[in-house]
Amino acid sequence: QVKLEESGGGSVQAGASLRLSCTASGVLLDDRALGWFRQSPGKERESVSSISQNGAHTFYADSVKGRFTISRDNAKNMLYLQMDNLKPEDTAMYYCAARPTDWYGGSLRETDYPYWGQGTQVTVSS
Repeated sequence: QVKLEESGGGSVQAGASLRLSCTASGVLLDDRALGWFRQSPGKERESVSSISQNGAHTFYADSVKGRFTISRDNAKNMLYLQMDNLKPEDTAMYYCAARPTDWYGGSLRETDYPYWGQGTQVTVSS
């Protein structure tokens, strides 16, 4: 069973930066692609970014391109999301997600991810 845990959320003002982290317990993440998603109150969950198994390929939603950077450290079993120039519309619960074992390619499709964390809240005020 893959158990994911996010951290690093918080309340910041517009223009600030945050770095989200995601780790797994009981399982290694180095054999699969990973992703970040977010959900704002009253809205459906949306994709944010994805990264291939070896980190060579990254994908971003148009809304975060140029501001967010996804990365991973397989040796530390960690996934990261560096968020710069945050905007109020980035306010959401952020979730990390993992594809099944040996699914190496990144994806922005929510249905490609069977494993999810509980989320970390990001609040950006104007």
